Amino acid sequence: MKEKSSSKEELKRQIIISGLSLIIVPIAVTMLSVAMVRFYYLHKLGPTDFYARVDKEILQVFLVDVLLTSVVILIISVMFMRRWIQTALVDPINRLNEAMKHIAEGDFNYRIEIEGEPVGEIGELYHNYEEMRLRLKESADDIEESERKNRELVSNISHDLKTPITSIRGYVEGIMDGVADTPEKMDKYIKTIYNKANDMTRLINELTIYSGIDSNRIPYNFRPVNVGEYFRDCIEEVGFDLESKHITLNFDNFVPDDVKIIADPEQMKRVIDNIISNSVKYIDKTDGRITIRLIDNEDSVRVEIEDNGKGIAQKDLSKIFERFYRTDASRNSSQGGSGIGLSIVKKIIEDHGGYIWATGKEGEGTCMHFVIRKYKENDDEQSIDY
Repeated sequence: MKEKSSSKEELKRQIIISGLSLIIVPIAVTMLSVAMVRFYYLHKLGPTDFYARVDKEILQVFLVDVLLTSVVILIISVMFMRRWIQTALVDPINRLNEAMKHIAEGDFNYRIEIEGEPVGEIGELYHNYEEMRLRLKESADDIEESERKNRELVSNISHDLKTPITSIRGYVEGIMDGVADTPEKMDKYIKTIYNKANDMTRLINELTIYSGIDSNRIPYNFRPVNVGEYFRDCIEEVGFDLESKHITLNFDNFVPDDVKIIADPEQMKRVIDNIISNSVKYIDKTDGRITIRLIDNEDSVRVEIEDNGKGIAQKDLSKIFERFYRTDASRNSSQGGSGIGLSIVKKIIEDHGGYIWATGKEGEGTCMHFVIRKYKENDDEQSIDY
């Protein structure tokens, strides 16, 4: 408000000065002309002759000279004023008009090239134009990036859906053609179809959650949760699936039995599932292992989910939580993935008031760390439903 007020005051001053100039300049020019002609005749004739010869002829010549001098000075003044108006107003407005044409054509990289720092209203116009240009450019870049990611998402989803659908179709045709002619083969075919259907369900669920993240519409039901009991239940549920994949699941709890966290159990389960699912994809050893640790901090609980997979390069560790980012650019079909699983994890953890990061080493494995704050008995309901 202060800047706008000072700008208005400055504009008022300039208008007043311009109005006064229209009155003062002609008067000043006339007085200057009279003084200059009078000085000329005083110097030429001397004071005595000048005043003695102030007759009609001398007066007429004097007035003509005053008029000519006034015209010359006015012409010089007008040229100077025209030059000043051209430099101070017309040229800057023309440059601004040219810049706005570029904006209208969608060119947000065009900058107004000027010497020095413009001041006053013109300077404020330039500043506002540059701020508008940068915001439009940022918005256009965001739209372009979003479109690129959406195209990439469609491509990834098409790839990820095509793979299990093709497998399901192949095994169903095998059953129909009588290829599965033994109970063992039939059981194998049915299990494969079931697993591929689960992959499709997981992918569709990820897309649903991604849509919720994109519009900040993830439903949360925060409440106090006993962290030890909760993770033991999760491990019991996840462990059965990992056992069928010949992966050992370990659980180390270094948190007292009565410690609670503030969490949405359903969304926290999604975090654990996504991290473990990501670990399973990249375990390349016959003795695959995943370890979940609960570590007690003063006001929070740190959860570590570590695997002995192929690991992640150091240059990728800080990027794996970005949407659509995958360390495997070739998208090995056996690993797949839409590239949004860990971005969903990051969003949910941050919505819980926590934070997440990753450590690891190529060839040795990866460890995901996230921190969730503890629940205290004196926490009121508002502190839970944030």
